[in-house]
Amino acid sequence: MNAIIDSIGVYLPEKKIDNHYFEQFLETTDEWIVSRTGINTRYYSSETEYTSDLCVKAALNLAANYQKNLADVDFVIVATSTPDQAFPSMASQVQSRLGIPNAGCMDVSAGCAGFAYGLILAKGLIATGDYQKVLVIGGETLSKISDFTDRTSCVLFGDGAGAVLVESSETQYLHKSISTTNGDLGKDLYLSNQPAPINFEQIDYNGKIHQNGRTVFKWAVSNLPANIIKLAEKNGITTDQIDWMIPHSANIRILEAACSQMDFPIEKCLESVVNYGNTSAASIPIAWYNGIQNGKVQLDDKLMLAGFGSGLTLAGIYLTNRIQKA
Repeated sequence: MNAIIDSIGVYLPEKKIDNHYFEQFLETTDEWIVSRTGINTRYYSSETEYTSDLCVKAALNLAANYQKNLADVDFVIVATSTPDQAFPSMASQVQSRLGIPNAGCMDVSAGCAGFAYGLILAKGLIATGDYQKVLVIGGETLSKISDFTDRTSCVLFGDGAGAVLVESSETQYLHKSISTTNGDLGKDLYLSNQPAPINFEQIDYNGKIHQNGRTVFKWAVSNLPANIIKLAEKNGITTDQIDWMIPHSANIRILEAACSQMDFPIEKCLESVVNYGNTSAASIPIAWYNGIQNGKVQLDDKLMLAGFGSGLTLAGIYLTNRIQKA
């Protein structure tokens, strides 16, 4: 069975946070943040707004934009590192609140690579012939787990959600994928929810994000280009045949360095980090959505999606864009 994605939706909270916000309680400046990350603004959820809320609103935005009926969705996948609770899953709460009567549900915990992993899993479900419609959502409320005493990390993160509907199709529009992980570096990017060691090494236990920025930056810059090239070869194309690359938007400097290594035009790399910050599993669908709405991404464009993050893990998929501007 073949698969197609022809609908997308997003949701961003109302509270807009610029870089001057952090100057009130951290030794930092707007210039320092922009020069190192490229980020100007990000959005924060309210105290009573949670990941499930963002995910539901992104799905409803998809349904409204593309006149999609979600009642007959067969499976719901939510990629997130910030679930409302450890269980029940975010996917099951989305299923309930959207009124989907019969659907399998699961969450994907792969950090910033979660949305790409979700697409790979959805494609596989469609391929079995047992599923026709799979709702894939990447949603995060990272502001709730940011350490606002750490100026190197808290300025990076924002909240948001993006959703796509993966459906069975006569033609294959989702092509070959790739995934790789280096679990030895797990301690360099983690969220501590209990004092258990990572790979036998003790961690800081405070319920906040911990990141070794230099290690993560170095790993991303070396692994993202290499795996994009490998994925292109796997699909029988060269990187100059890619119309748009949509990587996880962690830091504009990572994207610049990766594009430089690949000799890939930065102008053909879609990002969401400048205006929305690092939204982890939501960053790829937000960048994709904006690229479609602003007229950059056209029907039948060749897209290379790649997420990378905690694990440290990376996942990518090559696809033909079938989403038109809403």
